[in-house]
Amino acid sequence: MLYYLFTWLDQHYNIPGAGLFQFISFRTGMAVILSLFLTTVYGSRLIKILRAKQVGESVRNLGLEGQMQKQGTPTMGGLIILLGILLPTLLFARLENIYIILMLVTTIWMGAIGFVDDYIKVFKKDKEGLAGRFKIMGQVGLALIIGWTMYFHPDIVVREQVANLSQATAPVEAHVRGEEVYYTQDVKSTQTNFPFYKDNEFDYAKVLTYIGDGLEGYSLVVFLLVVIIIVTAVSNGANLSDGIDGLATGASAIIGITLAVLAYVSGNTIFADYLNIMYIPHSGELVVFAGAFVGACVGFLWYNSYPAQVFMGDTGSLAIGGIIAAFAIMIRKELLIPVLCGVFLIENLSVVIQVVYYKYTRRRFGEGRRIFLMSPLHHHYQKKGYHEAKIVTRFWIVGIMLAILTIVTLKLR
Repeated sequence: MLYYLFTWLDQHYNIPGAGLFQFISFRTGMAVILSLFLTTVYGSRLIKILRAKQVGESVRNLGLEGQMQKQGTPTMGGLIILLGILLPTLLFARLENIYIILMLVTTIWMGAIGFVDDYIKVFKKDKEGLAGRFKIMGQVGLALIIGWTMYFHPDIVVREQVANLSQATAPVEAHVRGEEVYYTQDVKSTQTNFPFYKDNEFDYAKVLTYIGDGLEGYSLVVFLLVVIIIVTAVSNGANLSDGIDGLATGASAIIGITLAVLAYVSGNTIFADYLNIMYIPHSGELVVFAGAFVGACVGFLWYNSYPAQVFMGDTGSLAIGGIIAAFAIMIRKELLIPVLCGVFLIENLSVVIQVVYYKYTRRRFGEGRRIFLMSPLHHHYQKKGYHEAKIVTRFWIVGIMLAILTIVTLKLR
């Protein structure tokens, strides 16, 4: 909203400084600052309200050190994160941008699912919360909205270089690189970035060609399937990681910074050309959203770091996971998710491996056996005697290394 106000003031009254709102970098910085302010200052007030409403965490005794001391700690703190994301985005982003619209829908959609789950747990005294099938339905529904919009919306295009002007299928623009003149066109595309692959690009339309000829038209099915898997996996991974103080919040902030870098280079013609990755028009606006997201995570960490004064609950963890998944899909970096979100992936896999191995050994040997002392993985290290703060810090370090590796893959062929 402020973008439109100051753009109007700059055009009609030439007010000094009003033109700064034309720069994504300035608006991103302002989004970070406002998000940090909202989450740290108003976060404490919301925590007091949650305490007054007796919105406390109900803790099951799993035999973990210090676990029962968390009994009664306010939950549903994800509302703080949602406030820190939505308000700065509404104020500083260009709201007609389709990418921003999709991210706002994602934030509200997943936040609502998480809120309903927390509400049932806290106020209905049902420890199971929202039934798993309804969570999955909500995640799949969001994935279908994102995938369908990405596939069909006319403003979601990529810029391709035209080798032969006679073969152009869209309006052509001329560009100069040194003394060389080249031509580009903005077209709908089923391509995405893929590390270690020729030209760093992968086309969903070509997946079905391995089955038979003439199936390229069904690329929508492949794309929707990939989007569904990514949205459900990442949102559930973030949810599982929210088991000890600050783990999911800090890991998400690291991922958010990386996504901001990836969105900036993907939405900037100079950097996209240098890195030889596809340029995605209008996607640079997502950097403003990423700034608000990182600010909200870091600000929430003020209260969520050990010992936590508030838990984000599913309101925050499902929203965070959904945001990360949707953001990566929109900048066509979704196939980097296994690397970038490696911490979430490991947490997910540890649960799957534990359950599968337990059921297999119970069927074969008559008693269930475990690979980990407890899952998700962070509980395994708690059982081994590591302090929460040490586990969280080491997971953050792994997250930073994975984030750097993710950025490095852009230049690897």
